[in-house]
Amino acid sequence: MDLSTLKPVAGSRKAATRKARGFGGKGKTAGRGQKGQKAREGKKLRLSFEGGQMPLMRRMPKRGFNNFSRKEFAIVNLDMLNKFDDGATVSAASLVDAGLIKKELSGVKVLASGKLEKKLTIQVSKASKAAQTAIAQAGSTLVFTSAQDDSEN
Repeated sequence: MDLSTLKPVAGSRKAATRKARGFGGKGKTAGRGQKGQKAREGKKLRLSFEGGQMPLMRRMPKRGFNNFSRKEFAIVNLDMLNKFDDGATVSAASLVDAGLIKKELSGVKVLASGKLEKKLTIQVSKASKAAQTAIAQAGSTLVFTSAQDDSEN
C-alpha cells in the first residue's frame, strides 16, 4: 500500500453539477427559469428590491426616535453594597464578581434605596445626590471613575 493507491470511500465524494450542458437536469437555462432580469448574467439585486415597486420598508410609516448616543448604566442600590466586607473597595468588576450586576454597560450608578451599614471605598461612574449624602454619613468614600460630573443625578 502506498499513497498512489489511496481513493476516497465509495459514495463519500459527489461530482459537481455541471450546469448549462445540454438538456435535462440543470441544462439549457441552468436552473434560472426563463428570461427576465434574474436569468441574466451578473444578476445582483439587493434583498429588498421589488421590481421598481416602492419597497415595503419605505411604504411603512416611520414612528419613534432612537437615540444612539444614549448611555445606559448598571444600577446598584445602597443596601446591595452591604454584601461586601468593611474596608473593601467596590468597583464595577467586584460588583460583577459578586453577582450584583450582570455587566457594566456604560458605567455603574448608585441609588439611595436602603441603608449602607459598612465603611467602603466605592468606585463608580455616577451616584444620585441622596446616595452621595448617605455614603458620606456611613463614613464611606465615593470615587468617580470616569470624567462624569460628581453632582450629576
